Amino acid sequence: MSHLPGQDLIDAGLEDLARGRESVPALLVSIGALRLRRLGFTVPDQIPFPERRLYERLQETEGDAAHSRYNGLIRRLVSFERAAECAS
Repeated sequence: MSHLPGQDLIDAGLEDLARGRESVPALLVSIGALRLRRLGFTVPDQIPFPERRLYERLQETEGDAAHSRYNGLIRRLVSFERAAECAS
């Protein structure tokens, strides 16, 4: 499914989770883990409280723009999930 929008972010998140890294992509995949599993992805153990942790991480790097960046990432995740559902 490498042609789907956001696939690069999902792939990076899955890899980071498998390696035990708490990155922005890993947190995003943790947020979408249930739906991604239903789509057939093997999602390693989730990071606890991923929504809060993602927002806190974005606040550190984005400051006042954290809210916009958070919403953009969530939209990208949902877009990927919807495209993956249509592709399957």
